[in-house]
Amino acid sequence: MYDRAARDQAITPDVSTTPERKVSVRHLLDEWLIDMIRFTCNRQLFYTTITHVAKGVSPKSTIPELERLKLRLNHESLELTGFDLEFGIQSCIEVESSDTGEFVISPRLLSESVRRCSGETITMQVDDNYIVHLYCDETQLQISAMSAAEYPALPDLDIEEGMQLEQSVLGSMIRQTHYAASLNESKPVLTGELFEVEDHVLHVAAIDGYRLAVRQEPISYDKPCHFVVPKRTLLEVAAMLSDDSEELCTISADRRNVVFEFGGYVVFSRLLEGEFHNYKSSIPSTYETEIRIDTRDLMHCLERCSLLISGKYNAPVRCTFTNGSMQIWCKTGIGEIKDKIPAQVNGPDVTIGFDNRFFLDAVRAADCDQLRIQLSGGNRVAKLLPPEGESFIFLLMPIQLRN
Repeated sequence: MYDRAARDQAITPDVSTTPERKVSVRHLLDEWLIDMIRFTCNRQLFYTTITHVAKGVSPKSTIPELERLKLRLNHESLELTGFDLEFGIQSCIEVESSDTGEFVISPRLLSESVRRCSGETITMQVDDNYIVHLYCDETQLQISAMSAAEYPALPDLDIEEGMQLEQSVLGSMIRQTHYAASLNESKPVLTGELFEVEDHVLHVAAIDGYRLAVRQEPISYDKPCHFVVPKRTLLEVAAMLSDDSEELCTISADRRNVVFEFGGYVVFSRLLEGEFHNYKSSIPSTYETEIRIDTRDLMHCLERCSLLISGKYNAPVRCTFTNGSMQIWCKTGIGEIKDKIPAQVNGPDVTIGFDNRFFLDAVRAADCDQLRIQLSGGNRVAKLLPPEGESFIFLLMPIQLRN
């Protein structure tokens, strides 16, 4: 992916490229790309790689090749690429082969064909008519492919050495913040998440105007930087990351693109342009009342409120923090709920209203046994924190309550 131009130059025959010769050049190129190539590999590894890389394939495009998975064989290495001009995934697996060539194929048809075969190894053979033959134990399957000659070039990346952090940590940072990214396309930059490195700390932030989620972790990378990654890219990355604390992910970015490299995969994406909100100015530094509450108790309480809130039946949840408890009341057109759970309340009593779904999203993202909730009255933003420190900060705007 990093040296596509050089590779293309190496494989293109040294013939004239005048208009009269263009057809013959393409013919010669296609002839080089496919001449009865054949390889054998582990079936389960092949299937797993196909399913991950296929997430980068465009479901619908004016360029037919982008609706397909690109396979490029170079002797004992098989490179798989899915790309939709904005987002892509690439990976290489080891195969047994002495051939070279490339082609594109339907990812759904290929993955289902490989999945439904039996046996530990699978052999793929592609003839000069782009007919793919799959052999696995006693199974022989034949499907169609296409030339990769018109497959668009991948981004030309000008990227220096990137930052590294544990895959499990990056996955946690994405899961704890993505819920707060905006769904409103009127300001595209807020539909993504800000990655910002300052003083050896990586901050990941998302904001939609009603809530803010920030997650921060110390990092050895010492170059200040900031860029905004689309939410879709981050969700795909999070789904592929390992929970093994020893496995690392490298994140690199230039002015236009970001690259995540981990576990044999390369995920690349266009960055979002525009000025991200100065989220730090929105975080309150003082509070009047602090509540410590069991996260699971609070989550179950809000889930019970959700039974009465859907579609046109919408109303805020009224939360009162007083006398060692949190009392919740909500009434909609289909019912009413009153609930009470234990809470440690330090400071003046507070009654405040929240959008139940927004509150529940933040509580679910907390991923800790206890939550601290800091309030400065019923009309100021609420700040949610872990039991100790500020590894995450969730802000939630209140809703005006009727008396």
